[in-house]
Amino acid sequence: MTQTETQNPLARFEISAAEIARVVSVFYARVRAHAVLGPVFAAHVEDWPEHEEKIAGFWRNAILREKSYSGNPMREHVSRPDVKAEHFPLWLGLFHEVLRAELPERTALQWGALADRIGEGFRTGVVAMRQPKDQPPKLF
Repeated sequence: MTQTETQNPLARFEISAAEIARVVSVFYARVRAHAVLGPVFAAHVEDWPEHEEKIAGFWRNAILREKSYSGNPMREHVSRPDVKAEHFPLWLGLFHEVLRAELPERTALQWGALADRIGEGFRTGVVAMRQPKDQPPKLF
C-alpha cells in the first residue's frame, strides 16, 4: 500500500484496490485460456472488462469491506447448469497460482484462505440446490 492510500481499519488484510484489480485481470486472462473453465465462462461473459470490474468490486467488498458489489453470486452460479461442482477446485487452483505469482506471500495466503471459504460455499450450494428435493442430502 502506498503512503497516499489510507488504510481501511475494517479491511480483512492489507491490499490495495489496484492490487485486487490486477489479480482479477490476470486471473481472468488465465481463465479464458483454460481448457475446461474457458468455455464455461465464455458461454456467460459477454463483456470481459465489465465482468472483471464487477468481480473486483466483489473482492473489494469481501476484503476491504467497501460497498462496491451488488449481486447474488450464489444464484448466478446455481442458475447456470454448465457450472459444475467439479469446476470449483479448478477455479481455486488457478486462482491460487495467480495469487502466488502476483502478491507477497502473506497476502496471497490470506486472500487464498478467503477464496477457499467462498469457493467451498459456492460448490456446496451448487450441489445442494440442484439435488432432487425427495432424495436424502448428498454428503461430501
